[in-house]
Amino acid sequence: MRSPLPRVAIVAASLDILGGQGVQARALADGLRHDGYPVAFVPINPRFPRGLGWVRGIRFLRTLLNQLLYLPSLARLARADVVHVFSASFWSFLLAPVPAMAAARLFRARVVLHYHSGEAPEHLGQWGVLVHPWLRLADVIVVPSAYLAAVFARHGHATQVIRNVVDLTRFVYRERLPLRPRLISTRNLEPYYRVEDVLEAFALVRAEVPAATLTLAGYGSEGARLRRLARAGVRFVGRIEPGAMPRLLDDADIYVNASVVDNQPVSILEAFAAGLPVVSTPTGDIAAMIRPDETGLIVPPRDPGALAAAVLALLRDPERAVRLARRAHEECDHYTWSAVRDQWAAAYAPGPAVDRPAQEPARGTA
Repeated sequence: MRSPLPRVAIVAASLDILGGQGVQARALADGLRHDGYPVAFVPINPRFPRGLGWVRGIRFLRTLLNQLLYLPSLARLARADVVHVFSASFWSFLLAPVPAMAAARLFRARVVLHYHSGEAPEHLGQWGVLVHPWLRLADVIVVPSAYLAAVFARHGHATQVIRNVVDLTRFVYRERLPLRPRLISTRNLEPYYRVEDVLEAFALVRAEVPAATLTLAGYGSEGARLRRLARAGVRFVGRIEPGAMPRLLDDADIYVNASVVDNQPVSILEAFAAGLPVVSTPTGDIAAMIRPDETGLIVPPRDPGALAAAVLALLRDPERAVRLARRAHEECDHYTWSAVRDQWAAAYAPGPAVDRPAQEPARGTA
């Protein structure tokens, strides 16, 4: 007997590419399955056949082989009632979400485009005909934040805001008293996360607090350069699987982030869940997630000195750090599966495509 709930196919990066999209895709699939939805997962990064792993080290050949494996896999969408497509920006948008949406249309499935990228202003503003016509393939565009909803609205696209999800049961919340000078960043080592600013800020902190340490969890194109910049007290732990993240955060006392391109980072939500006070730049939706001196501390982008000063301020006032972390943890209730399940049910429900004029949402609705 067919389930009364729609059959959902999720098209997204698997956790072989460790990042926020893969983590969110898994969280969404887990929540849907728990609620009884039949869920299939179609990875945009299918595993290469045995003996061809070396191809991943050659840029254009890697893309070619990936597409030769990915495009035929979209035939699986024929069995879905709803195709839920995760999307980033630029070429990745054209290579993965666009074919998936086109296939879903061919199979007469409802198309939900789930757009996450903090690069949306540049993508929508600069890529023109390579983006906007394809967005019309979606019956509904979902974004996790009012920040992204406003970006899409400026380009005439209506969206539905459904926040990211963090599984609070995976993390142990504890208050950091005493507050140790153990800093952590869990952003991948890519230019837009400005990990070099974190390193420079940490050097300033360590000059004042010699016992301070910094753990950097992540990997990426900047890895070798950042290791050359690192000084004493810095530990690179590389790729951390989601199952190991709670323990890593539990061993730290202050979370730091210096990104200049961002949206609603899962890494900050995980820090909230673990009880870490957070110091961050206000990039993207972070400005809504972190209310200054209420749920964390905000510092200007590209300003390691300000980042260091904020960390030192917390170390000098541990009670303040605990108060910020406690209030941030309370905010996590808005980012749980129970808080968003009805919104996803509405996004999946049969109905016409969203083609009405967009209106810019009020700040803080995400």
